[in-house]
Amino acid sequence: MTIQQLLKTAPVTTLLLISFIGLFVVQVLSGADANNPSTEMLIKWGANALPFTMGDEPWRLVSSAFLHIGLMHLLFNGFAMYFFGQIAEPMFGSAKFLALFLLAAIGGNLLNSYVTWQGILDGNGQAGLSAGASGGIMGIGAALLVAAFFKISVNGLMLNLRSLLFIMGINLVYGFAVPGIDNAGHIGGAVTGLIIASAFAIAYRRRMVIAQQNMPIPKHLYPVNEPSSYRAHDQDTYQTHYIDQPSDVDTSYPSDHNADFDTSTLETNFSTVHNTAISHETQAKPSLFWTLLPWIVMLLISVGFVWWWQDIHYQIVEVLKTIE
Repeated sequence: MTIQQLLKTAPVTTLLLISFIGLFVVQVLSGADANNPSTEMLIKWGANALPFTMGDEPWRLVSSAFLHIGLMHLLFNGFAMYFFGQIAEPMFGSAKFLALFLLAAIGGNLLNSYVTWQGILDGNGQAGLSAGASGGIMGIGAALLVAAFFKISVNGLMLNLRSLLFIMGINLVYGFAVPGIDNAGHIGGAVTGLIIASAFAIAYRRRMVIAQQNMPIPKHLYPVNEPSSYRAHDQDTYQTHYIDQPSDVDTSYPSDHNADFDTSTLETNFSTVHNTAISHETQAKPSLFWTLLPWIVMLLISVGFVWWWQDIHYQIVEVLKTIE
């Protein structure tokens, strides 16, 4: 896929990739080592570091998602973003996709900070730093897992659940097997993505149910020689006009109205068409709640993240006061 095609299909994905590469180039031009940037340089450019992030610089929860520690880190995350983004963005929509990435990145960084802080309190950890889009990308991957599980298609294509599970599994195993990988960031991002995508899937399923209810009435069920808006006021008229039978079947009534003939089929047809006609006239529409559900869930997650950051921040401040 060319850059023009990617920009048209997934504009946010394209802009994210450009921002990753652009920030890396600016870092290198400013004197950072392309393969092993120093701690001072990473902190300068917005890495997630507990004393700063949980102090007066919470913006690092976001900035660190655009910063990468070396060229290989950038290439790995850039490829993953390209692979996942071109599928996830058309599926969820550009605005929701961007919100998903940012919240998953923040969730990963918050879990990293929480685990680091708990390690310090337990006496077996120390403050470090983290950077990279991995948390946000894992959130997108987890969202695609949910989409595959709920059989949500993109451009008529269904996602392969096994392949996605395999890719996500490799990332998690790689994180635990190789030292220096932010496992907490990966897990926090993935969990955030799962929660958000569940809201997407529930809203999607509800829209599909309503869309099926609004399917048009087949033409052979329309009243004979009457417009589709025709409505009779008594059952005899319905029985006369709403008969769902092949054209080669004799549908004439016996001349003797007292004759003994089976009306069960006729009554069944009447009931089916009557209900279908009414549903066609009063088409259901998805309520505003189902339309806004993904945004409501993301808003609640955002509020929860603010509370989480304040809780860790308060604990650190209290410990520092005790030490002083």
